[in-house]
Amino acid sequence: MSLRLLRAAAETENLDDFHLSRLLLLLGAFQGRKKRHSVQGITKLAKLDFLLRYPNCLTRALQAIGKSDDLAQVGEVEASSIEAKMIRFRYGPWDARYRRWIGLLSAKGLVNTYVEGNTVHVVITDKGKEVAGLFAEEDEFKLIAQRSLLIYKNFGDFSATKIKDFIYEVFPEIVTIKWGQEIQL
Repeated sequence: MSLRLLRAAAETENLDDFHLSRLLLLLGAFQGRKKRHSVQGITKLAKLDFLLRYPNCLTRALQAIGKSDDLAQVGEVEASSIEAKMIRFRYGPWDARYRRWIGLLSAKGLVNTYVEGNTVHVVITDKGKEVAGLFAEEDEFKLIAQRSLLIYKNFGDFSATKIKDFIYEVFPEIVTIKWGQEIQL
């Protein structure tokens, strides 16, 4: 891999817009034809985003629930490389930038947030739905949009605790990673 390619990958990892567009597509998958569903909790959002950011793990997760890993459409390059890594934290995969990204999406009018009990709910707005729809039509985002729907259909009903437990069960090696270290699976 050339140094220029490594620099480009590092710069992409630090672009908020890159992460915002992925999260918007993921949140967009949570709106049905008749009803819009919120993602209940930032921890749950992080676990679902983990499956989106680590396509090789999405295939393992699909296998664990008895689904074909072909549904994830993971190419040879993606199977061995992760574009945007996460760290292991208290409840599994995490990225310290989630609160900032949700704030940015909210400031742009693309999502709304509200609190019920101790849980932050994140729901896409009409404007966010429109932007996510435009992204989903772009070649660069089509696969992310398809995987977002796949994740929603297969894991969207999981509670935050259930998805956390599921991640630990299917990826027990995460438990051995020290807090704050990058997850490399």
